[in-house]
Parts: sequence; C-alpha cells; structure tokens
Amino acid sequence: MQDLARATWRKSSRSTDQGQCVELAQNLPQVSGIRDSKAPEQCALVFSKRRFANFIAAVKAGELDR
Repeated sequence: MQDLARATWRKSSRSTDQGQCVELAQNLPQVSGIRDSKAPEQCALVFSKRRFANFIAAVKAGELDR
C-alpha cells in the first residue's frame, strides 16, 4: 500500500460549494492519488504517474464519452 501521509490534496477550481468533487494529489514522486472530498479519511485510489497521464489524455480526447 502506498503511503499518502505526505500528499498535498487539491480540489478542482471548478468544484462547487456543495462538496461533491474529488481531490487530487500529484506531489508524490511516483504516484498520483485521487480521493472523495466528502470522505477524505477513506481510501484513496493510487495510480502510477504514467497511468494517470494516460487516463487524463483519454478523457481529454473524448475516448471515454458515451
């Protein structure tokens, strides 16, 4: 399991005051973390930097649109 104690979490600048968003930590050397902002004490998803970059590229390219 990845130690996320030193993670710096941030919300999207587009998130609303309703608190329904995710938080992202990219300050760790080899991984990116994602967690639910409403339940930060629960588990976070952890991806390698490469996998996360591939995911973001696929989202931007519309590859995951329905």
